[in-house]
Amino acid sequence: MNIKQSNIANLPTKYGQFKIKAYKDLDSNQEHLAIITHNFEQIDSPYVRIHSECLTGDTLGSLKCDCQNQLQLAMTFIAKEGGLIIYHRQEGRNIGLLNKVNAYALQDKGRNTIEANLELGFKEDERDYSIIEYIFKDLNVKKIKLITNNPKKIEFVQSIGIEITQRVPSITKANKYNEFYLNTKKSKMGHLL
Repeated sequence: MNIKQSNIANLPTKYGQFKIKAYKDLDSNQEHLAIITHNFEQIDSPYVRIHSECLTGDTLGSLKCDCQNQLQLAMTFIAKEGGLIIYHRQEGRNIGLLNKVNAYALQDKGRNTIEANLELGFKEDERDYSIIEYIFKDLNVKKIKLITNNPKKIEFVQSIGIEITQRVPSITKANKYNEFYLNTKKSKMGHLL
């Protein structure tokens, strides 16, 4: 991998005090973030959330998903307990924002998220997690308490030799706009909801 890194900067947030570091994959031109508590390096097995970018949810507050709620839950929890949030910037399971909006339009016609991606010519999930391994190595992470419902993230973390000492569920309240989405994640993608 050909990676460029930023310096570490302070990031005061409404959730608490963090530090932030950016990583740019020069091959894909994608930029990712490590959001770290000040005591991160002193924790033997820190809490970690690998959060997949969702502009519509994280920033615009879309009710079609649970992304913003999961991110806020992780920020609040990790600010208190100590750890790391990796903001994995591969929008729409790495199909990009334009295609994600096209997938939304197909979902408006009754497709689930998987069917929409497939109809647009993509796999159900196009994400590449290799930058996560790079970030873990850069931050000297060996074992973690992983905050996730996604079995693919669990498998990936284990496959790169990181010990998961605990899996912490990231459960948020469903609403009438995201029930179908959450059911698809559970029944078709094996999410631990």
